[in-house]
Amino acid sequence: MENNTDKKVIQKEFEKNSQTAKELLKDEDKVEKLLLQIEDKFEEIPIVGSKLACIPILVSLVRSYINKEYTEAPLGSIISIITAMLYVVSPVDLIPDNIPVLGQLDDVAVIAFCWPLIDNDVKNYEEWRKKKQKEI
Repeated sequence: MENNTDKKVIQKEFEKNSQTAKELLKDEDKVEKLLLQIEDKFEEIPIVGSKLACIPILVSLVRSYINKEYTEAPLGSIISIITAMLYVVSPVDLIPDNIPVLGQLDDVAVIAFCWPLIDNDVKNYEEWRKKKQKEI
């Protein structure tokens, strides 16, 4: 598992991308490009990809928020999700992505770090989708 140093490094990376996430939210096209990058990246991940099964719901949540279909999520949660996504698609990782399986562990760690910040909002979104009978 992660040690305290790993958590601090991940937190620092998360905070660094937070401002970029806020700016990114101002441009729907850039957000959509990021979402497509996320989907493409996780299609290619063996084994660890299953641990990141939450990614499609996160992508869907941001997409619905940007398209103003679902605006119940707090802006802070949307920024947290985009911040994590920025790290995931960043070519500069703590562990290079070209190392099979290990290369995605830092991505998993960033999503895990972000999850407590967004968990309730994701659950609310999933319930909203079920009520609206929308597929992800």
